[in-house]
Amino acid sequence: MAKPSTYVSSPPFSSSSPVNTPLKRVGTHNGSFHCDEALGCFMIRLTDKFSNAQIIRTRDPKVLEDLDAVLDVGGVYDPSNDRYDHHQKGLRRFSDRGSIQNSVVPVLFTSLPVLFFFFCLQHFGKEIIAKELQVDEGHPDVHRLFLAVYRNFMEAIDAVDNGINQYDTEKPPRYVNSTHLSSRVGKLNLDWIEPDQSSEKENEAFRQAMTLAGSEFIRCEAVRFHVKSWLPSLSIVMECLSERYDIDPSGEIMVLKQSCPWKLHLFELEEEMKIEPPIKYVLYEDDRGRGWRVQAVAVSPGRFESRRPLPAQWRGLDGDELSKEAGISGCVFVHMSGFIGGNKSYKGALAMARAALKL
Repeated sequence: MAKPSTYVSSPPFSSSSPVNTPLKRVGTHNGSFHCDEALGCFMIRLTDKFSNAQIIRTRDPKVLEDLDAVLDVGGVYDPSNDRYDHHQKGLRRFSDRGSIQNSVVPVLFTSLPVLFFFFCLQHFGKEIIAKELQVDEGHPDVHRLFLAVYRNFMEAIDAVDNGINQYDTEKPPRYVNSTHLSSRVGKLNLDWIEPDQSSEKENEAFRQAMTLAGSEFIRCEAVRFHVKSWLPSLSIVMECLSERYDIDPSGEIMVLKQSCPWKLHLFELEEEMKIEPPIKYVLYEDDRGRGWRVQAVAVSPGRFESRRPLPAQWRGLDGDELSKEAGISGCVFVHMSGFIGGNKSYKGALAMARAALKL
């Protein structure tokens, strides 16, 4: 069969997959591309079955029919035959937020068909994560990371792809964010003023999109961050959270024993462990050796508002002026918004947190 003009010679990303098997062919649609199929093509090529497969970009049903796998096109969702489209009518819908612990997508998407990245991660991602962890796919850490990578990286891409607003409000956003991954991938499409609109030029742009999306998935935002940083920090936050009543009788102050990513862990563990009342302040040592910080916990991930900001009368003050106002020695500063403050000592930072709970 002649090679279609929409053939893409995919970039050579390394993986631990075998290379002595015949090269397979994976199809996706041509024309304007988005983050979902660019990253999907990257991901499937990291699996053993489709290691470094050739990518064929076309909408021709006859061409698609002969390919080994098809992503984001073709009107068929049939994992047993490696067909992964999510646009067709009648595809079953997810329904239970309760959920996500059982690999079901959030209620945010209950009115939408199956989400592209959810099933990409379900079918390809667990193998990739297991390789990074160097464990079997059945290991509990693989499932834990599967959920974390979807929530913290891929869910946003699925939301953008399906036109879901981040917040439930009719008000326009206060600012435009065009720096997220979906936006950056979209900007790689050929501009309408580009004189060369050939399929070769388009495919070159798609290769760049795969490189960009794949780099963030593997090296930066998603898998390796969660394997090397997110997972090891989980046990630290869990232990600190369990000791909260040793810090203060209120149970609303947590002391972080070691600097690590704690914010997402805290929200998830509070829900998982049914923590009540929720944590209001987290204390941790400044990693530059400049004393201790008192950080007010946000109302939810991604929000700037705090559950209980540091007292209004402290905000914007520093040094001796702040120490006098608070009646606590060693105060360094309190941010104008009240989301964070500092003290020269742990004892002083704890005194600030305790006082803030009462004011």
